[in-house]
Amino acid sequence: MPYAMPSQHAISANAFHADVRAFRRSPSAFRGFVHSRKSASLRNARVVSTRASTTPTLYDVPVSNNGARVRLLLYWKGMESQISIKNPSEIGGLKSEEYLSLNPQGKMPLMVLPDGLAIPESEVISQYVLDEYSDVGPLLIPSDAKQRALATLATRIHDIYIVPIQGCMYRGPMDIAKRAEDLSQIYKQLDAVEKILQDAKQLRVNTPSSEDYDPIPDGPFICGQEPCFADAGLFPTWVFFERILPRYFGWKDVFSGRPLTQTWFEAMCADTCGERILLEIRKGLDDWHENGRWDTTGVNDAVKDGNYTWKY
Repeated sequence: MPYAMPSQHAISANAFHADVRAFRRSPSAFRGFVHSRKSASLRNARVVSTRASTTPTLYDVPVSNNGARVRLLLYWKGMESQISIKNPSEIGGLKSEEYLSLNPQGKMPLMVLPDGLAIPESEVISQYVLDEYSDVGPLLIPSDAKQRALATLATRIHDIYIVPIQGCMYRGPMDIAKRAEDLSQIYKQLDAVEKILQDAKQLRVNTPSSEDYDPIPDGPFICGQEPCFADAGLFPTWVFFERILPRYFGWKDVFSGRPLTQTWFEAMCADTCGERILLEIRKGLDDWHENGRWDTTGVNDAVKDGNYTWKY
């Protein structure tokens, strides 16, 4: 049975397409329109906001690339005074009873809202922040549908094909063949992301303007001149790559043959908030080094085995 939209929310097809055109041409102006609808809906809801008296809490640590994804969004939006960032150790650590009651997976990051709702997983938290705080700072969402699709594809590749195997660079003990195989897959996914950057750039450069479409200014970020949620999703992990792969696995250049990725990474490092994330993660990785992590996890011994490929 088809879904019947309630009459109070009905919207004509012509009005819908007019809204889309308005969003493409002026996302900031369109944002006010969205929030007028959102405010009307909230007036009809029986939910009391507690944001005035308390703030959401993000449980995270500086070296976490997944947590940095959320922190970068918050930095870009200038929201540090609105969200408290705490180390999970403040409630006993990731495996404590209190933390596991909030996130049974025992992982970071985790956001706990003033009403007690716990939101785990960096992608879920990021989408919540972008939605709930769309009236704060930049939108960080591409207005063009194709650019937005490519941005989403970039984060999907990151979340599905990179994050589950990134531990091959620093965790252990691990089967040596498994470590080598995962490392080869990272190399493959670096090329996949370069392809997305190529596709996004070609769309910006080659798509002609029309009555309903204004050209998208080209730029170094994933979707052009301005960063978006995909830049926040990928950049912290690429800080891991450029710091770990040459230092412990002998890679000469993580960006070799990937010129758009290199330009993008340099732009992110030059960005004030991006540089902040860069320094936070590098400090954490350097602390790991000083504590002998790559010795205790078996990485340094593994790369001595010439039967496997470590250097790309």
